Amino acid sequence: MSPRRSYDQYCSAARALDAVGDRWTLLIVRELLAGPRRYTDLHADLPGVSTDVLASRLKDMEREGLTTRRRLPPPGAAYVYELTARGRGLLPVLEALGAWGAGELGEHRPTDAVRAHWFALPLLRALREAGAAEGVVEVRLEEGVFHLYADAAADSVEEGPVYGDGPAPGEPDARLVLDAVTCAALGRGETGLREAVRDGRARVTGDGTAAKALREG
Repeated sequence: MSPRRSYDQYCSAARALDAVGDRWTLLIVRELLAGPRRYTDLHADLPGVSTDVLASRLKDMEREGLTTRRRLPPPGAAYVYELTARGRGLLPVLEALGAWGAGELGEHRPTDAVRAHWFALPLLRALREAGAAEGVVEVRLEEGVFHLYADAAADSVEEGPVYGDGPAPGEPDARLVLDAVTCAALGRGETGLREAVRDGRARVTGDGTAAKALREG
């Protein structure tokens, strides 16, 4: 396997970009923050990536110590990819990058793909800002349902998913119903989650600490 190209600069930013600066790499990290994923699942949730590029990026990420690959026990018997502690340490990088790019989320273009869980990281930040970063929060959008582990710390490299597709496993601490427009506004900082609940743009139910904190506004 040929070595990856490097900027060859004695600079921490350049070294970081040596590892994650290739196209698709950080978006693969975004997907793996949901926990172990099969190759086919990754390909389905990264519309536009070719099979060759995805395979190449996954090999590069494993070589950089960002991911590992393991075989599930029977009856699954499939290989899955998952983040290492080093890979999960990119969570605050992705959150900061998403906040920086949120202003580019204008009107949804006809060519834009969308997955409900792509709003997970902006909502995670919004929950923290609302003082509701505790427990499991189930989120329902028109585009689909996902759940957040609201107390996933941006500076933590502990194992475990940050979010997951589908309903929460068990009774969540809070349920949120809102739309993509409101999610985008939360990401841009144009509104807060408590304000969105108060104004009726988001509906919250549940008896957990997170639900009670969101209703306090």
